Amino acid sequence: MDKQRILANLLIAIEAVLANRVRSILTALGIIFGVAAVIAMLAIGNGAQQEILEQIKLVGVNNIIIEPVVEQTEEDLTEEDQAKEKKKFSPGLTLADKQSIMETIPGIETISPEILLETYIIKNGIRRSAKLVGVEPAYFEIFNFTLSDGKMFNETQLEKGEAVCIIGKSIAAKFFPSENPIGKMIKCGPNWLKVIGILDERYISESSISKLGIRDYNMDVYTPLQTVLVRYKNRAMLTQEMIQGANKGSSGMVFFGGNGGNDDDSSPSGPVNYHQLDRLVVQVAETEKLNPTADVIVRMLERKHNQVVDYEIEIPELLLKQQQRTNDIFSYVLGAIAGISLIVGGIGIMNIMLASVLERIKEIGLRLSIGAKKNDIINQFMFESMMISISGGFIGIVLGVIMAFAVSRFAEIPTVISFGSILISFGVATAIGLIFGIAPARKAALQDPITSLRYE
Repeated sequence: MDKQRILANLLIAIEAVLANRVRSILTALGIIFGVAAVIAMLAIGNGAQQEILEQIKLVGVNNIIIEPVVEQTEEDLTEEDQAKEKKKFSPGLTLADKQSIMETIPGIETISPEILLETYIIKNGIRRSAKLVGVEPAYFEIFNFTLSDGKMFNETQLEKGEAVCIIGKSIAAKFFPSENPIGKMIKCGPNWLKVIGILDERYISESSISKLGIRDYNMDVYTPLQTVLVRYKNRAMLTQEMIQGANKGSSGMVFFGGNGGNDDDSSPSGPVNYHQLDRLVVQVAETEKLNPTADVIVRMLERKHNQVVDYEIEIPELLLKQQQRTNDIFSYVLGAIAGISLIVGGIGIMNIMLASVLERIKEIGLRLSIGAKKNDIINQFMFESMMISISGGFIGIVLGVIMAFAVSRFAEIPTVISFGSILISFGVATAIGLIFGIAPARKAALQDPITSLRYE
């Protein structure tokens, strides 16, 4: 009997909702837009978080990045300042710095020195600008690179600086479209290099390239560090031309080498790059020691570079985590605003249902007079309230998914829709229908049958 009464009350509620379709839809609008807003906002927040995690993978975990400063500021100096400046000498960022950091500072996992040269690739009559990157195997470990084919540099190739290379996926597709590149030769700048490996493709978003200064790794050619120093360029080596150029300089600082890996070393229009290395990546074992280790590295380099600050140090992971924290706060605020809209929708349901009770007092009195119990009236109005909120929740889910795709498509903001966000928003919508339907249902059940039948 109880099941039959509940089913009968449900059918009456369905009938009442369908009889007032327009009012039911208007009542559900608050729930619809609230659920849609929650799903869309959480999708944007999840997308931002995933993008930051991908960026952390690209810059490596627990890394301290040391880069040389080639641009030098220009200002007028007094005779006393000039005398002090003439005494200063900096060898630049070199392999000796790498060795000192590794031997002196505890808690260092590994160090990866890099030399980056702007060059070109020639193969089968095709010439394309590219970047030649001199690295050690630690580079691929730090940045989580894996080989799709071939093998890594061996000890002999690293020590002797043999003419071998590992190429990015885009290079392989561009210059070897119909053949396996492994074992083939490719001309990189003035030298021919033998391809011994191909890297897996790495997807890099435009925002990562612009915000973090990350290159398109798929278009790079990687060769042993010693190969670059022996066969291409070693900016730490002194030549008669460099010494003459240094003696002609107005500053007391001695600048050695070429202009950042370009073919023309004697460019007078820009500052001269005297650094042997273009980047030094230090990987620390524990995240908590990133800042202290960076401080120690700064003090060490100050002594080794004779107080000449010709380098800069960055900790990209901490910057990204700070950005992630900002995004999380932003997501919480947006989620709270969307949640408020759900509550407003619940209040709207309660108001409309209260108005519905006043409109249907005679109907309530008639049901009570022919044997309906107070629980039957409560169930009827509770079912009506929950039907409005549940149907609004379903429509809101569809609208929220559409909104998330629209944001991703037209605003170019990454979005990730999770099952959890759908479940939470729908659950909250159902709970709101239940909670805000109690007051109207109780008010309807407490009506006096005689007074209700006489109500005009």
